Amino acid sequence: MTFQNRRTLLKNLGLSAAAAPFVLGLPSFASAAVDEDRRERKQRLIIMFSPNGTIPKNFWPDQAGRDFQLKEILSPLEPFKNQTLILKGISNKVRGDGDSHMRGMSCLLTGIELFPGNIQGGSHTPAGWAKGISIDQEIANFLQSREATRTRFGTLHLGVVVPDRADPWTRMSYGGPNQPIAPIDDPYQVFNKLYGNIGERAAVRSILDEVAADLARVRQHVSSEDRRLLEQHEAFVHKMQQDLVAQQEQKAAQGVPKLAPGIKNDNDNMPTLSKMQIDLLVSSLLNDMNRVATLQFSRSVGQSRMTWLGIDETYHTLSHQSDDNEDSQEKMTKINKWFCEQLAYLAGQLAATPEPGGSGSMLDNTTIVWTNELGKGNNHTLDNIPFVMVGGGLGFDMGRSLQLGNVAHNRLLLALAHAFGHELETFGNPQLCSGGVLTGLA
Repeated sequence: MTFQNRRTLLKNLGLSAAAAPFVLGLPSFASAAVDEDRRERKQRLIIMFSPNGTIPKNFWPDQAGRDFQLKEILSPLEPFKNQTLILKGISNKVRGDGDSHMRGMSCLLTGIELFPGNIQGGSHTPAGWAKGISIDQEIANFLQSREATRTRFGTLHLGVVVPDRADPWTRMSYGGPNQPIAPIDDPYQVFNKLYGNIGERAAVRSILDEVAADLARVRQHVSSEDRRLLEQHEAFVHKMQQDLVAQQEQKAAQGVPKLAPGIKNDNDNMPTLSKMQIDLLVSSLLNDMNRVATLQFSRSVGQSRMTWLGIDETYHTLSHQSDDNEDSQEKMTKINKWFCEQLAYLAGQLAATPEPGGSGSMLDNTTIVWTNELGKGNNHTLDNIPFVMVGGGLGFDMGRSLQLGNVAHNRLLLALAHAFGHELETFGNPQLCSGGVLTGLA
């Protein structure tokens, strides 16, 4: 089918703007065979953040190599053990202005110091924003510079209950020096960004109805393999429809309030919001709207209350308790395991989705990197920062637990870029790139 013919067919079908990006990506509507030969394997990167360090004894495997056992916190990854790479011994060696939480957060993906500033932390000196671009933006810019890998957005930055404030504790992505990027933590705003500029939820529901009708019309024109992709996308659209109907029915009993701008989502809704954001993230990747994304839970010094886990204390307060406080250690383990369950849900959604126009699943072409701003909360260490990777997008040798021994995290950031073919010599602070790209991953 030629490019012109497929455009004509889609026009005749009367597809809406919201459905067209997905349908155009189906193999049945692909360009001529010559274009198929030129198509590269898609590579995707998702960086997932959770705050306040971990509980090392319940996180790091005792064994190195392939014969390792997952501890309690990482146990949700058991179904993906052969697609998991655990990196112990990665340290954030960036020093200078700011406290450990500030440098842990804003230097995590930039690998470079903070500017001097007037934002005072709990200790050390005040500071400002990071001095450089973050690795997610660097990789996205590289992909956007090439026609074969260019997408609609390049990157997508999602948050889950991120406080309505802007400081070095709340931002990990940077477009450049002094250019922090705020994550979007309202799923409906994310939906609007992906599928249209929607002002009212009723309009969102109308567009969802249109998309559902469009997908039904396309069904008879695609292959059996594409029908499975359509069914998955239809299921996602149907779920969004149900969520909107349920919310409207619930609020109708009390009237529909006019929400003031800037109101963030509620702490107790974090599990629901997490699932909604992950589903939207998978949808954006499925539609090839972006190939790089971040998913940020709360912020550094995050004070979430995990009430759904039966925990009433704030997360950051718990993270400061001593190692011999068994109650706080157990609660911190529960919290970190819950974050790992979100990672496992994301990996599961990608694993269950066939790669559009390719072979295997979307997880085979996506790498999720789960990380943190601290290695351990009660001593604010920037050593042994948790780095866990899931998925085959970067071509690393997965199914291993590595013990690396105090390696500067700049070298890992370099390895992420090189995995995309972006062969940087240094990233962030050049002095922290001694030794070059971190080896032993592929």
